[in-house]
This record gives sequence, structure tokens and C-alpha cells, in this order.
Amino acid sequence: MSNQATNTAAAAAPAKAKKPSIVDTFLKGCAKGFKVGIENITPAMILGYVLVYILKETGLMDILGTVMSPVMGLFGLPGEAFAVLISAFFAKASGCATAASMYEAGALTLGQASMMLPACILMGTLIGHYARIVLVTDTNKKWHPLLIAVCLLDAAISLVIMRIILAAMGIQ
Repeated sequence: MSNQATNTAAAAAPAKAKKPSIVDTFLKGCAKGFKVGIENITPAMILGYVLVYILKETGLMDILGTVMSPVMGLFGLPGEAFAVLISAFFAKASGCATAASMYEAGALTLGQASMMLPACILMGTLIGHYARIVLVTDTNKKWHPLLIAVCLLDAAISLVIMRIILAAMGIQ
């Protein structure tokens, strides 16, 4: 093969793409994470906080507490603790913050607030995950109620397990 043909073939071959450094990859991941936090997590957290605030200010929290008392009582919690699960429904951090603020206000004991945290994690951000995963992937609609029920069941089981653990530790 002639020298000219070799040079032409080399020029036609695409240049090898430079592999990004680990720092570039890390920074790109940070930027994506920041974007998700600003666009998805923060609005959901604010919605959870606002919802709990509205429930308190309108007096609906007292009604909700009375209505949910029998259910939450099964877990050794006051009916008002249901607000933690409602806010966790929108964002895990919102649910955890609601539990912390209810503890600070004296509405929950330390043990009760501790019981709520795993439930917040297990069912937290259910609305966001449902919209981003279940609806986007076009999951068969007949499974939608089951997908939501599993998260709620997981949260209920975690409340029972945490109650047992805290009782064994003498915290309750």
C-alpha cells in the first residue's frame, strides 16, 4: 500500500475519544445530583411541610388525629403521628423533619419519633417515585394499587418491628 493511501486511511479514521477523568465524572455526577435535588426533592419536601402546616392551621390535624387514633394506636402512636406518614408520602426528609418537630413540640416521645423514621424511609417519596417510575414505564394499571400498598405495608411492618426493638431496649 502506498504511503499516500495509508495517510488517507489514517485521516479518515475517527480520532479516539479522550476518556474523562475521574474528577470530571465526579463533578458531572454532582451537577446531576444537585439538579435532581433542586428540581425534584426540594419541591416535594416543601409540599410535605406545607401540607402539615395547613393541617395544623386549619384544625384538620386534630380531626385527623382523632380519626386515625385507632389505627396509629395499634403501633403505640398517637393519631397525630399520621401526619408524619402523610408528609413522608411526598418526601422522606419531610416525614423525618415532621417527626422531629412533633418530638420537639412534645407530640411524640423520643421512642415514637424513632419508630417513625424507618417508616418514612420505606414509604417516603411514594408520590415522586410513583410518577417517575410507575407512570413513566407505563406499568400495567392493574398493578398500581399493589405497588402503592406494598410501600404502605412495608411502613406498617417497620413500625411493628421498631416498637418491638424499642420495647426490648426499654425505650418507649
